[in-house]
Amino acid sequence: MDYKSNNLKNVLHGFFLALALGVAEPSTTLPLIIHHFAKDVAIIGFFTSLLRGGAIVVQLFAAFYAQSFRLVMPYLRLVFLARFLSWLSIGLAIYFIGDRDPQLTLMMIALFLFLFSFSAGFGSIYFNEILAKVFDQTSRGRSMANRQFFAAVGSILSGIAAGYVLSHYPAPQSYAYLFILSAFLMAFGLVAFSTIKEPPREKVTQKEKSFWEFLRNAFGLLANDKALQIQIATVLLSYSFLFSFAYVILQAKNYIHLTGWLVGGFIIIQMSGAMAGNLVWKHLAPHYKKIMILSYLLAIAAFVLLLILHTKMSFMAAFFLLGMAIDGFRIASMNLLFAIAPENKRPVYIALQNNLTSIGLFFAIPGGFILKYFGYEVLYGWTIAMLLLGLFFARRLRV
Repeated sequence: MDYKSNNLKNVLHGFFLALALGVAEPSTTLPLIIHHFAKDVAIIGFFTSLLRGGAIVVQLFAAFYAQSFRLVMPYLRLVFLARFLSWLSIGLAIYFIGDRDPQLTLMMIALFLFLFSFSAGFGSIYFNEILAKVFDQTSRGRSMANRQFFAAVGSILSGIAAGYVLSHYPAPQSYAYLFILSAFLMAFGLVAFSTIKEPPREKVTQKEKSFWEFLRNAFGLLANDKALQIQIATVLLSYSFLFSFAYVILQAKNYIHLTGWLVGGFIIIQMSGAMAGNLVWKHLAPHYKKIMILSYLLAIAAFVLLLILHTKMSFMAAFFLLGMAIDGFRIASMNLLFAIAPENKRPVYIALQNNLTSIGLFFAIPGGFILKYFGYEVLYGWTIAMLLLGLFFARRLRV
């Protein structure tokens, strides 16, 4: 396979997708957007989870069919179209409804966030299948590090743009402008990845007669594969930072003067951490277990810092460390899975991991209730405890 060409298209997709998603960063701008229309902090966790979690319900269904596909790119292109339209619709809903009917606006945001995430459930299976085909174990990690490095650059540019728009246009019009513009920027990356020449899969599995039979076989694989069980536990607990992440910006608002530029600045700092981390992760590939362990340690350090200090510099340092950790988790989780998954069952392994670990995408919801009733100290303490448990499983990974 042509590494240079495929790497470039993978990087362009990551760059433009990050440029778009930066306007709804779950740790900064999205909580502020939702808080504009609803004052209850508990609902913020629901919306940040929707951005990531709608994909859960369809991944096993997608894998049921994908295991018998030799080519998945035609289906991925349809997913890309659905994601573009749903993201654009969020901006249009905010622009045309906005403050005139806040409840309806929230309902529309929730609907299109769900559709955006739901379509990603299919896309994740197809996207990872293509990555597994066009890169080997070492070059895949390097390409993903390159992708995430330039995605961080895209997020920094997005943070600058968000800071400018939030400072120069009133809410909620500014939120609408961000979504509409970013939808068209996202389209550039979707088109770039769509041009990858996908090789047909040599080993395919004839799909079962029914989806329920497929589910029985899939969970039978899980019950008999100890390495997969440890892998899933490790990845699930890596999402523990989400118990607290969406609420850090609200705590910062209580301690420091939070301007539009500073919100964008936090995005830049987080992405700068991701860039620094990816330079490290690129050189550590293919030692993905080490990347996973280091990412856990960085995340734990960030929340210990947030627990004991509440200055502008401590918030900046925490966002930087979490930026490093989050991208480390991303690189390690799927590459560790590819190392243990047989080719003919790879879509099933991907779907099992993504479905079971996607429970973690909703950790912001219980995190919101912990914050509401017990405060930040208990919330951060709980987050640290869960990350320590994940570190325990990470050290037991079989690779």
